[in-house]
Amino acid sequence: MIDQVYRKTVLTVAGNKAVERVMRSRGWGLAQRFVAGHQADDIIQAVKELEQDGVGGILDLLGEFVNSPDTANAFAEQILSLVDQAAAAGVRPYITVKLSGIGQGMTVNGEDLGLTNARRILKRAVSHGGFLALDMEDHPRVDATLSQFRTLVGEFGHQNVGTVLQSYLHRTEADLAALADLKPNLRIVKGAYLESPEVAMQDKADIDASYRRLVYANLKAGNYTNVATHDGGIIEDVKLFVLAHGIPREQFEFQLLYGVRRELQKELAAEGYRVHAYIPYGNDWYPYFARRIAERPSNALFVLRGLFGG
Repeated sequence: MIDQVYRKTVLTVAGNKAVERVMRSRGWGLAQRFVAGHQADDIIQAVKELEQDGVGGILDLLGEFVNSPDTANAFAEQILSLVDQAAAAGVRPYITVKLSGIGQGMTVNGEDLGLTNARRILKRAVSHGGFLALDMEDHPRVDATLSQFRTLVGEFGHQNVGTVLQSYLHRTEADLAALADLKPNLRIVKGAYLESPEVAMQDKADIDASYRRLVYANLKAGNYTNVATHDGGIIEDVKLFVLAHGIPREQFEFQLLYGVRRELQKELAAEGYRVHAYIPYGNDWYPYFARRIAERPSNALFVLRGLFGG
């Protein structure tokens, strides 16, 4: 419960416009611990550096909750350009997108614009041997995202597109069961948005237990599973689980955030596990940065020391 109080406090403060103005003007140097840069060249360079240690990169252009079709389409064009630039540089375009950033909820020519643009990005990524993950956002968007995921799996196959399930939502185990027929490629996360007790678990032990159940169930079903956590206890438990159940290493991977537990990423890769780092970049870095601060007090202390020279 203390973790949830801390998260709520940080996200509430971060949402204050005065705080946001200060952070946007003074906080970029600190955000660079978690964000690769502003341009596509920055993230491509970050991926190449990680690859030297056997760690792959998941490319994320930051941006969400756009307010017009023109803006959504412009954002989608930036992602398409990223796909092409990554491929040209010899980097596999493993792309993740927030559908709200490319038009989810806006209808153009009779179809949801988020789906239209996701289809464009997926087609381009697949043409370069890449992959598209549909990121998950706050709970009002879960149904639409899972529905669009189902559509895209039907068109492109589960080997080319995945999505995310959040263990803190009460609904998630039912969502996993409903996706079973797709043999889904899933990234399992705990959840980073501020949600009410009616929607999400508030106790860390409950969230962790749900996380393990989701990972184990997807693995036992034979589906590719992305174990996205920095929790050392969960990582060790997953290692033991796959060993006990004879699950090959080709069926799962560990995913961690850029700038977080870098040595652990290298150690896991050196042990022969598949590892990817989720690497964001772009000008709209503040909401992502705020969620990283809210994850643990040590991140907040890092920011405070940087701002005030402590």
